Amino acid sequence: MKKFSMKTIVAIIIGAALFFVLGRFVSIPSPIPDTTISIQYGVLAFASTVFGPIAGLFTGLIGHFLIDFTKHLADGSTIWWSWIGASGFFGLVMGLVASKIDLESGEFEKKQIIIFNMAQIVIHLLAWLVLAPALDVLVYKEAAAEAFSQGAFCVASNAVATAVVGTLLCISYAASKPKKGE
Repeated sequence: MKKFSMKTIVAIIIGAALFFVLGRFVSIPSPIPDTTISIQYGVLAFASTVFGPIAGLFTGLIGHFLIDFTKHLADGSTIWWSWIGASGFFGLVMGLVASKIDLESGEFEKKQIIIFNMAQIVIHLLAWLVLAPALDVLVYKEAAAEAFSQGAFCVASNAVATAVVGTLLCISYAASKPKKGE
């Protein structure tokens, strides 16, 4: 597990800023009410893989909070603590699972790509099809059908976005590192 250091703090600040900018200004509208296609989860998965679970947790929490807070300031919309928590959960668990992936070695090839993507799909399922909708129903008294349909859409769109953006970021980062023995 990566230590909580100045490097981790800087990673959280930069990661949360990127998460916020991508989520607030680059998200793509979807046909499902109150949901978007969000490419910031690729950045969150990458940050969690490189900097560990603590960086992933706080990048997700802070970044998602900033998205909801600025929307609240702009139009009075709700700050969805359930979804903020799910983003933090995704970053934390991705960082724990991805501790088996060593991008610093300069390698991110077929086996690591499969591990990365299988993990992110399972974690998206847990975050968006279990945690966020269940909390929406329990805390916000949302209709279960709507909460779980939003969650299902988010699993699919976030998993695809993470597979593309997160994998490309990991490949690029690993390629910038010298391989073992070089």
